[in-house]
Amino acid sequence: MREQIASALDDACRTGDKRRISTLRLIKAAIKDRDEAARREGKDPIDDDSIAGVLIKMVKQRLESAADYEEAGQLDLAEQERHEIVIIESLLPAQFDEDQVRSLCAETIASTGAEGLRDVGKCMQALKARYKGRMDFAKAGVMVRGMLR
Repeated sequence: MREQIASALDDACRTGDKRRISTLRLIKAAIKDRDEAARREGKDPIDDDSIAGVLIKMVKQRLESAADYEEAGQLDLAEQERHEIVIIESLLPAQFDEDQVRSLCAETIASTGAEGLRDVGKCMQALKARYKGRMDFAKAGVMVRGMLR
């Protein structure tokens, strides 16, 4: 993913797309911060799954900001946030649709032997280990709880 981000930044610099350049630089800075935090703890730089996590977090932050800006009547700032969301999401691996998430949740419940609500954590841990960055785990958690009831 690092190469993909670097390549996207090079392309944006060539085309002069200022919004894309600034968003990609923000992404690189966020990744660098996480790498430095990992180094301070004696760990290796973050991997692609962790980078996807950073990107997902950035998308969620921008969704919240866009909603706040709309509430405050600052539609131009809300539009900027949405534009950044599109740029960030273009770097994420393809997300599973709702039917795929439902199917994967059912498979995980079967493979972990989950039988009741007390096993939700076990199922979610397995889903996060297998599909990090490819699904919305809040929605998956709701589906798993519904299936285990």
